[in-house]
Amino acid sequence: MDDPIGKESKTGGRRASEPASKPHYLGHRARLRRRLLEQGPGTLLDHELLEMLLFAANPRGDTKPLAKQLLGRFGSLERALSATPAELAKVKGLGEAGAAVLTVVPEAARRLAREQAQDRPVVASWQKLLDYCRVTLAHERVECFHVLFLDRKNKLIADERQQRGTVDHTPVYPREVVKRALELNASAIILVHNHPSGDPTPSQADIAMTQAVVEAAAKLEIRVHDHVVIGREGHASFKSLGLL
Repeated sequence: MDDPIGKESKTGGRRASEPASKPHYLGHRARLRRRLLEQGPGTLLDHELLEMLLFAANPRGDTKPLAKQLLGRFGSLERALSATPAELAKVKGLGEAGAAVLTVVPEAARRLAREQAQDRPVVASWQKLLDYCRVTLAHERVECFHVLFLDRKNKLIADERQQRGTVDHTPVYPREVVKRALELNASAIILVHNHPSGDPTPSQADIAMTQAVVEAAAKLEIRVHDHVVIGREGHASFKSLGLL
């Protein structure tokens, strides 16, 4: 006769009424969450941060192997989070949900940095402005030229991308920059662009273009506070370098 339900079989198998054992990674997830909330995100390693992000896309699976795979493929947390959707689509096991989670992180960081930069006049929160510029431009694959438009109190009115160029050149038209400043009733501007090579050292073309914008803006009493070049290795300020 068959064993009654709930009794252990003759082969020593699990009782039918006995619950299946929980996957080993569930305890790991709980410990990560607890550490994050009690000790702060700074205590998490790079792969653990990726694991936490991927929890949202895969609430029941083990995300640790995938997190380590992402770091191995892209080389760093920075590059994994700045990868394009097309690049992420090539990662086996990530899927659309995982790619969407990783893609939205840089945009969230940009918006947070932007709001922090807008809180106070630029002159009083220069570091926040630099943080915003780095988050926005440091990982671009081609040169992008932005203009930050400021009001009379030096508060940020708008940040607009004027041009998107190639890996080593962006065409800039001083008249268009000044025209837009007038449309926004801006009293001052800050020029910002990136060097995809990583080295923020201004080129001779950067210097000549900046001088042309300064001269065009001065005719309409619009001040150019600075031109900041962003690279993965840091930033360069024309004003600090004595070029402005």
